[in-house]
This record gives sequence, C-alpha cells and structure tokens, in this order.
Amino acid sequence: MLEPNSIRTEHKDVIHDVVYDYYGQRMATCSSDQTVKVWDQNEQGVWSVTASWKAHSGSVWRLSWAHPEFGQVLATCSFDRTASVWEETIGEKSSPTMAPVKRWVRRTNLVDSRTSVTDVKFAPKSQGLLLATCSADGVIRIYEAPDIMNLSQWTLQHEIACKLPLSCLSWNQSIAPAVNDHYCTVWRVTWNITGTMLATTGDDGCIRMWKMNYMKNWRCAGSLKSESERNADCETPPLLSVTNGAISQTKYYKKGTITHPSQVPWH
Repeated sequence: MLEPNSIRTEHKDVIHDVVYDYYGQRMATCSSDQTVKVWDQNEQGVWSVTASWKAHSGSVWRLSWAHPEFGQVLATCSFDRTASVWEETIGEKSSPTMAPVKRWVRRTNLVDSRTSVTDVKFAPKSQGLLLATCSADGVIRIYEAPDIMNLSQWTLQHEIACKLPLSCLSWNQSIAPAVNDHYCTVWRVTWNITGTMLATTGDDGCIRMWKMNYMKNWRCAGSLKSESERNADCETPPLLSVTNGAISQTKYYKKGTITHPSQVPWH
C-alpha cells in the first residue's frame, strides 16, 4: 500500500506543479510566490530543499526536467509571459572538507508570447534538445538548442496557432522513425528504456534494432532471427554495431506457427 508523506515546502502561496527528474531522485516545485525549489532525496528517503530562487515576476505555472544526458536542466513558464531555461552549475570547493557550491543559472529567457505561458515541456531525448511551450493566446511554440553546450541560444522552430486558449501540452513519447528494411508488414514497435534504440518485428521473422546517428538519421544497427527462420530474408546490415558473436549466442524458442493473417492478434 502507498502511504502519503507530507513535506513542508515553505512556499508562501499556491503550489502549481511538482515534477520528478528522470531518475526520481530529485524533485522541483513551483508556486504563485514566484519561486522554484529543487529537492534532493537522501538514502533514508527524506526530501530536503537544496536550491530555492525567485524565477519569474509572476506566478510560476509549470516545470519540466530535460533528459539528464543534457545536464541538470529545468524549464519554467510563468504568468509574466515568459519561459526560462535554468542549468545547475557546480562551483569550486571553498575548502577540501566542504562540498562544491551548486547554483541554478538562467541560461535563456523566451519572450515570444504576448500572454501568460501556461505550460512547458522538454521533448523526448530521441528528438534532441527541444522545448515546447503553450500560452493563453492559443499558440504553441517549439524551440531547439542547436548547441547543447550553449543553452543561451535557442531558435524558434515552429509556431502553431490553435485559436483557443491553451493550458497544457504533452509530447508523444513513442514518436518513431520511418523504417522500411523489413519489406513486409511490421507488427510491433518498442523503445528501450532510455529512448535511444528502437526494436521492430515483422512478417519476415526478424527483429531489427534501430539507432539514430549523429546526423539524426535512423539506421538499422542489427537484426536477429531464430534458427527456424534461416531461410527468411533477414540480413544483418553493414552498419551493424552489435558483434556477430553476441547475435549468434541469442536463443529463441518457437511457440507456434501462424499460417494465416487472421491468426495474428490485433491490439
């Protein structure tokens, strides 16, 4: 059974959002008191505030953590018509026995909205460092950081007018690339837990693994097949990043035979 655990946040007004980071070991809260607080959990499961700062000149509505591959990065949006990107920096140790000083720095302030910015969300890691915002005037804006080492530079990639006031948005976590190496019907598609690889299965009896290269193009990184499907057209591509030895050691067990498409379950 889940048991509630109350935490005294010391926010001075309504708390509008609370978001865990990717690993669930950090937490951020925001409030109408215009502040953001970052919390860390110790080994005993106790949460404590490790950073608190005034983030905007109006109520802070929403927060979003970027994928940890891009560092410790937060995005916030506010009634003050702006969205901000914050990055945690680590300073030098003041003494050998003390921990280094950490602080959150505003890297950019996005000011394209003419009304309250009501939500902000980082895209899945597979899409790169993208940030979406929506506002009360019904406009969705998508920004991209062309250089993840310089978070002060963001370019507006898309501006979508919805003609209705917007209060929230969400990214599709299962956006998949177009893949056509199966040359047959593809039945299942799934991501790995980190969102860096994609696995597909098809009527050719193969499992194909896909990975995005530095040009953001998806390429087949490996293909697997059972011993009973040796005659199937399932060749390992030249860009194979999995060793042949690892593939040959993989074992599959035949559970049955599908002789007609009507036997395939549809979901």
